[in-house]
Amino acid sequence: MIEIERLTKRYGRKLAVDDLSFQVRPGVVTGFLGPNGAGKSTTMRMMLDLDNPTGGSVRIDGKHYRELAEPLKHIGALLEAKSMHGGRTAYNNLLCLAQSNRIPASRVSEVLEMVGLTAVAKKKTKGFSLGMGQRLGIASALLGDPEILMFDEPVNGLDPEGIHWIRNLMKALAHEGRTVFVSSHLMSEMALTADHLIVIGQGRLLADTSMADFIHENSRSFARLRSPDRERLRDVLHAAGFTAVEAADGVLEIDGATTEELGELAAREGIVLHELSAQRASLEEAFMRMTAQSVEYHAHSNGAHGPGPGPVQGWGQPQPAAGPRWGERRPDEGA
Repeated sequence: MIEIERLTKRYGRKLAVDDLSFQVRPGVVTGFLGPNGAGKSTTMRMMLDLDNPTGGSVRIDGKHYRELAEPLKHIGALLEAKSMHGGRTAYNNLLCLAQSNRIPASRVSEVLEMVGLTAVAKKKTKGFSLGMGQRLGIASALLGDPEILMFDEPVNGLDPEGIHWIRNLMKALAHEGRTVFVSSHLMSEMALTADHLIVIGQGRLLADTSMADFIHENSRSFARLRSPDRERLRDVLHAAGFTAVEAADGVLEIDGATTEELGELAAREGIVLHELSAQRASLEEAFMRMTAQSVEYHAHSNGAHGPGPGPVQGWGQPQPAAGPRWGERRPDEGA
């Protein structure tokens, strides 16, 4: 289990992480979400003792990372795949990590096979594609067979087969009772993978809840009805206590009713329906609504109607970095 308690990180006047507290529990895939600049990468770096917190603490199974004698046997992480030594082969990159953590050399071949890189094990990594680099980074996270795994943008650069593979791998690891913590900007992928969500904005905790509860609490679900006898349908719905809102193409939208209720009502009244469907919000819609006030910069439309930033614009726009990149330190940060 990962325990974050009042974690804070400040770079000069920039507060990247602000009094953040949450737990990442075993047995489920926990998604870590937030707009660009929210503090996700900085938080993950502090978990691995790559950045020193300004305040608060991180515990890995009850210990600080620096207290772990052989850390790869406790926690494996993919933060930036291209951090591998380009002049070494894939095998030797992993072998160096294995030797530094007293992991048998035989494990290197095992994880290379697991991620599908056996055929290029003797090739130098400087020639690897982004997807191959991702697979090698995932292999390094799996090397010590740890109980805790962290992945930052794990599907970046992977082809559809690779995305399907890493999704199933994370689910399988969680099913084994391991702690799996994954950050991604791909909402559609996160919706298929994560069971629980930690959402942050501007360094602060916004949500710590299940996937289902997050979508339910931060989005609208409604039913769509379409009938050739729309006016009579509207009257019947009104008489039954339902409020119908007219949408495009003559569709009626009704909140607070199930499709079963509406279908039975129409059948009793002899009303023909051409459409009866439940509309449930996606994770992306719920996320946009939750984080609308936490996006630092909003894009403006250049269309004919003039500028007008909507509540969900700005996602994916360039943001100031909240912290240093892998292996780097801020000039104002101590050693």
